[in-house]
Amino acid sequence: MKGILAKKIGMTRVIDQETGKIIPVTLLQAEGSDVIQVKTVEKDGYSAAVIGSFPRKNFGKNENKKYKMIKELPLDGEEIKKGDVLTLDSLEGVEKVKITGTSKGRGFSGVIKRWNFQRGRETHGSHHHREPGSSGMCAKPGRILKGKKFPGQYGNAQKTKITEIVEIDKENNIFAVKGPVPGAKNGYLFIREY
Repeated sequence: MKGILAKKIGMTRVIDQETGKIIPVTLLQAEGSDVIQVKTVEKDGYSAAVIGSFPRKNFGKNENKKYKMIKELPLDGEEIKKGDVLTLDSLEGVEKVKITGTSKGRGFSGVIKRWNFQRGRETHGSHHHREPGSSGMCAKPGRILKGKKFPGQYGNAQKTKITEIVEIDKENNIFAVKGPVPGAKNGYLFIREY
């Protein structure tokens, strides 16, 4: 399993040299991920590497707070030891990646924004403008079933998207991906081989 931790910088565009088409891309910065711990089948029951990136300036005596982001990367027999640094070289030859991040938080939202409900008529006497509408049930089952689309917390949830790597700039530790990337600008992401 190949993977790395990265930071979302923003968007730009790349021109395809063969077709001449403009490709919208998201730029991600990966300065390198330190291997904090290596888990083995004998000791932990599974094989994985705990990686951390983006060190904090002041973390006190707690070593677990040394990095802003810590994730566990499953291993497939690769030789990795504590203290190694995973760089963009680990994504060499990878075409598609799974990107996991926290989506933008939009707070408590109504059904129109959260679920794309249609708005009611704005005519005289209408009381149905931005409301969800009828939601009750008859005598059986006599309650609202779980999972019904209502207003509530929208965003600020962990999302995983599959994107395609377009370009890698090892000199500046930046790579460009085509497709959806969860989270806001300067958000931290966990990138794995798809």
